[in-house]
Amino acid sequence: MLTIGMLGGMSWESSAEYYRLANVLVRERLGGLHSARIVLHSVDFAEIERMQVEGRWDDAGKALAEAAAAVQAGGADFLLICTNTMHKVYDQVRAAVDIPVIHLGDTTASAIKNAGLTTVGLLGTGFTMDQPFYREHLESHGLRVLLPSTEDRATVHRIIYDELCLGIVREESRRTYQDVIARFEGAEGIILGCTEIELLITQDDVPLPVFPTTRLHVEAAVERAIG
Repeated sequence: MLTIGMLGGMSWESSAEYYRLANVLVRERLGGLHSARIVLHSVDFAEIERMQVEGRWDDAGKALAEAAAAVQAGGADFLLICTNTMHKVYDQVRAAVDIPVIHLGDTTASAIKNAGLTTVGLLGTGFTMDQPFYREHLESHGLRVLLPSTEDRATVHRIIYDELCLGIVREESRRTYQDVIARFEGAEGIILGCTEIELLITQDDVPLPVFPTTRLHVEAAVERAIG
């Protein structure tokens, strides 16, 4: 079994889900007491979040690149950046290591295309929705990506940072997300494009197919690890 490298802590709530899912999926595949081989580096999210807000993306990229190098040194055979938003600095992270870095956007796009869909709504942080880095990566796979209204984007972002990143899961917020999803026009499916959103929304909550990026990312990692 190969060793999965995880660059996490953004937030640790979602990184815990990455860790849990990887071990669950390995146990399902191999049975018994099997668990995943994982090297996890967890950053202090307060420092990264400050860089996000201040637009210091190059500094954030340098911080994650250093962390990625540490994950490689710890014995990882390949790497996951356990956050959608910080794929903005994917190129800096990729350049810092000699091991493969599985792009979360690639695993998500593959699942959407395998489902036979082409037009999807995107939910995520304000950075992920407002900036082109994530949307354009998905569009490079031939997908059409729809965004919520400006007001809905602000609401989705607030719930992520003020609630989900702090482990707060509220039924009222679930209904708010459901209302945002219902306002997408023409969407064939919905990308849960922030790792924390999966703590709030599941397929049971949405009539359209949902694409949970964390689970899809981890499934691809386990497949690579087990072979």
